[in-house]
Amino acid sequence: MGDKNLLSIMILIFGGQTLGSLIGLMKKPKETVLYGSLAFAASMMLGISFFQLLPESLKIASLYVVIISFFLGIAIIGIVDHLLPHINPELLKRERPSVKRSVTMLVVGMALHNVPEGLAIGVGFALAPELGIMIALGIAAQDVPENIATIVPLYGLTKKKMRSFIIVTITILFEVIGFFIGYYVLKGSSLNLLGASLALAAGFMTYISIEELIPAAQIKQNLKVGVTSLVAGAVCVLLIGFLD
Repeated sequence: MGDKNLLSIMILIFGGQTLGSLIGLMKKPKETVLYGSLAFAASMMLGISFFQLLPESLKIASLYVVIISFFLGIAIIGIVDHLLPHINPELLKRERPSVKRSVTMLVVGMALHNVPEGLAIGVGFALAPELGIMIALGIAAQDVPENIATIVPLYGLTKKKMRSFIIVTITILFEVIGFFIGYYVLKGSSLNLLGASLALAAGFMTYISIEELIPAAQIKQNLKVGVTSLVAGAVCVLLIGFLD
């Protein structure tokens, strides 16, 4: 694992989430900017899944293995999402739990949602550093608007900016743990297993994009911004792939 490549991965893992947290604490951006960012991130993650991860997995694993692994990835992240709904202000509207319980729900949910994202980066990095960096770039793009939307209700509960920021920073470590698990477990493994893992990661990212990011982007209500951002995200992935 090259030091330069590892540094790039760490910068992207911490950078996207940290930037989103800081923006959310300092000044919440206009809704159109937030919605556009979510649509852009969703498009990037879908593009990486279908233009990069799945084609790469098909090169080294059978079609049946890829299909099963892809849908297994969707099922796994769907179960996690069902057991621990992702962080959003609607949780606070539906339930009126104690502050301590709410903060606990937010922290546990954030942490466990970061693990599969880290796994996806680690899996890609195990096959090729450039692929891992590309996946990390796509996830970092979705982490910025996602963490803006996350830290605002968290700050509303804790009433302390520094405490909220520290909590979010700690949860980033779970993405790092997921990365190292994905990389070290799969490094040197059979091509079939590596291909299955890439398809699994594509399933993770596809579910997050379709189930969480696109609905949160409210594209129908912000059609011009949403469509432009979706197209921009797809073009960005294609350009990065072409430059590689």
